[in-house]
Amino acid sequence: MPLVLHSCPGGTLLLPDALLCDRRDGGHLVVNPPRPVWERSELAPLELAHWSCLVAATGRAMLDVLPALHEGCLNYWEAGNWALNDQAPPAGPKNVQAQRRVHLHVLGRNRQAAHPDWRWGESPKFPRWEDMAAWASEFEPLTAAECEAVAGRVKTLLDSRFRLPETGAGASA
Repeated sequence: MPLVLHSCPGGTLLLPDALLCDRRDGGHLVVNPPRPVWERSELAPLELAHWSCLVAATGRAMLDVLPALHEGCLNYWEAGNWALNDQAPPAGPKNVQAQRRVHLHVLGRNRQAAHPDWRWGESPKFPRWEDMAAWASEFEPLTAAECEAVAGRVKTLLDSRFRLPETGAGASA
């Protein structure tokens, strides 16, 4: 089960179970919106604003506190596609609106990345769905100390730089 690092009106910041990038190559976190939706346009304007602030704070926090990201950068990848694979549970064709759940991967990029699919200056290479579990098993998650540092920095940024009102018109769909 993914580890929740931070929850707020913008959604939930998670350390995922299935990693797409090793901590030494830059790390990987996931930001879920404040409620499950199949497409980001389903979020109300204030929900979308809060989620965007949580995503921005997460990226800035990773850049600020993770040693692997010194002189590095980030890739942001909105996902949910693997849930639609015919082999994904439940097996068979899926109803997109019922199965897909928007979430955003924040993936660190390191100039000295060791994994060939994360070479600096190249697009990341993701495996096919059926190869994902074996491919992801190679990656090490952020440490507890790194997670704590990112979460603390996210909270600080949300309380200062990315502060938005918690309620207001358009808060729900």
